[in-house]
Amino acid sequence: MAFGHWSASWPALIAYVLAAGWHLAGLRRLLAANGTGPNGAGTPAGRGLRREAALCQLGLLLVLLALVSPVGYFASLYIWVRALQMLLVGVVGPGLIVLGAPWTALGLGAGKQPWLMSRPTLAVVAANVLWIGWQIPVLFDAARANSAAGLAEHLSYLVAGLLFWLQMISSRPYSQRVTPIRRVTLLVGTVAAFTVLGMVLVFGSNVFYFGFPASAHHVMSVLSDQQLAGAVLWMGILPPMMVVAVALMMEWLRDEESADLSAGLDRLLTPRRNGWPSRPVIR
Repeated sequence: MAFGHWSASWPALIAYVLAAGWHLAGLRRLLAANGTGPNGAGTPAGRGLRREAALCQLGLLLVLLALVSPVGYFASLYIWVRALQMLLVGVVGPGLIVLGAPWTALGLGAGKQPWLMSRPTLAVVAANVLWIGWQIPVLFDAARANSAAGLAEHLSYLVAGLLFWLQMISSRPYSQRVTPIRRVTLLVGTVAAFTVLGMVLVFGSNVFYFGFPASAHHVMSVLSDQQLAGAVLWMGILPPMMVVAVALMMEWLRDEESADLSAGLDRLLTPRRNGWPSRPVIR
């Protein structure tokens, strides 16, 4: 079952080849322009670029595998696998891509920052709407039954993930304009939204998704499958969010320590005023 259900999703394969090839070609030009050679061997800048490129390529490959591997096949049969696919395509894969900072290699980092990066709350709300909106039963069943709707669903997940992680992670050449504490607040809000969704599915006593065939559920019922999907969304969103939240808290503490150190140095270097007059005063 694990190796017998690979699908040749031509839109996904073509998109992957174009994106990966575009990124690698741009990376080669970037390394050559920086004087590090085509492979960037032996220089810290080149090694950093290669590490970033590896993360980006891993993210692209993960998104592809979630669509063409057995995960893509069983996502049309089981609701919980479809929830897992959503997390891979919409959360984990885009997070790796943003960590890989492919924008300069793709020729997208020369201009100003995306305008949504100056409106992080709006961007995070939009990402959550795209993620959770497709879980509405009408859209959820339509994406399973119609291939065009399914492609739109997966593209929406990917766009939402990129939009979300760009607000949380500094991705060269884009930098964050909001404090780490505010970003942690947005992370907590996202976790809360997924918690509510997961609780509705886990504790619901009625089947919401009627588009999944009951004949395929030999081990569990459709309702149990739906409840397991809720648990996947509820618990599956936590690991990446917790990792980023810890990193942001460490960044905040480092900034606070730097601010305290700077304030202490300023106090030490600022000459104190003497309470006594410097010269004798004749009255």
